[in-house]
Amino acid sequence: MFPLDEIALTGLTVFGRHGVYAHEREEGQEFTVDVRLMMPLHRAAASDDVADTVHYGELAEKVAAVVAGPPVDLIETLAERIADVALEDSRVRFATVTVHKPHAPIALTFADVAVTVHRGREHTSASTEEGTA
Repeated sequence: MFPLDEIALTGLTVFGRHGVYAHEREEGQEFTVDVRLMMPLHRAAASDDVADTVHYGELAEKVAAVVAGPPVDLIETLAERIADVALEDSRVRFATVTVHKPHAPIALTFADVAVTVHRGREHTSASTEEGTA
C-alpha cells in the first residue's frame, strides 16, 4: 500500500455571481479557491508522465468553470460542487476545498470569509490504488 501524497492548487481567483442577495448575483465578485487532492503519486514520479497524475492546469480550468458557472446561494454549495469535480478522477482519494469570499456583504471590517469541505471516496481495491480502476 502506497502512502497518500498531495497536489495543491491555491489562490485560484475567479469572478462569480454567488450569494444570497440579489446584488451579489447582479454585480458579482471575485472568489478565491484552494484545492488539495490526496492521492498516491508514486506512479507519476516513476514515469515522469503527466498522464499518471492530475493535470493541475486542467483542474484549474474545471474549478474556474464551476465558480464562473451557474450561481448558488451558499459558498458551501459552491465548495461541494468543486469537490465533486476534484473527485471525478478515480485516483483522487480525498479532496479538500476552501472557497474564500473576501468581499462578502458584511458591514464590519474583516479579512476573509471561507468555507472548507473535506470529501473522499472509500478505498475498495488494489487496482484503485494503482490508478487502474
